[in-house]
Amino acid sequence: MTQTSIVLPRLGVNLDHIATLRQLRGTQYPSILEAAQLAQAGGAGQITVHLREDRRHIQDNDVKLLRSHLELLLNLEIAATPEMTRFASKVNPDWVCLVPEKRMEVTTEGGLDVKSNFKRLSLVVKALKANGIQVSLFIEPMIQSVRLSAELGADAVELHTGSYCLATQTGPKGTKRIEPALKKIRVAALEARKLGMGAHAGHGFDYLNVRAVAELEDEMAKPLIAEYNIGHAIVCRAALVGMERAVREMVSALIAP
Repeated sequence: MTQTSIVLPRLGVNLDHIATLRQLRGTQYPSILEAAQLAQAGGAGQITVHLREDRRHIQDNDVKLLRSHLELLLNLEIAATPEMTRFASKVNPDWVCLVPEKRMEVTTEGGLDVKSNFKRLSLVVKALKANGIQVSLFIEPMIQSVRLSAELGADAVELHTGSYCLATQTGPKGTKRIEPALKKIRVAALEARKLGMGAHAGHGFDYLNVRAVAELEDEMAKPLIAEYNIGHAIVCRAALVGMERAVREMVSALIAP
């Protein structure tokens, strides 16, 4: 009997917080490229960076440097603005993930409001895809948002897992919210797959709570989520054990939950 090969999920290591450390004192270190290379050595399949409009951490030159020297896939997170669309089209990353962005937030607080921004998102998605860039939309795990993303021509959706992750990190108070949040992720991911899009996930993952999502399977008993973008937990762990080991441990959590 021929066995069907299982494609393992891809870990995208978000390096925003490496840049945050550098920007705190305006130094030349730590090196974004060196961090990316260590992440690759640890088994990362992709490097993710968010070029924010206020440039609070990742800078334009960081993205250009990674694009020029990186051997892994490059996933660029940006707001759906004309400036960012032009920049991404010039740098030409492998993926662009369109995310909502607020100046006062510490980190991205939720998914895109696809319905309200459908026209604007449509223009950005078309412009990026015209340059051969694969596009994902960062959305809440909701059926309507998934379907609208498919209408826009997105190659994938990245499901905002903040509600699930927060439930796992708030002790007994969050216990009752875990299973419903997991169910929403699974239903949304299955819908994305049915519509021909990839199902990605990110926001709030740590080395423990990522395992339950990694265990989600489709009807063929294959991993349901194809890509995870994780930054904060990995960078925090790297401060103690080094980037390569921190990434390797997260890869293990994904492939052997």
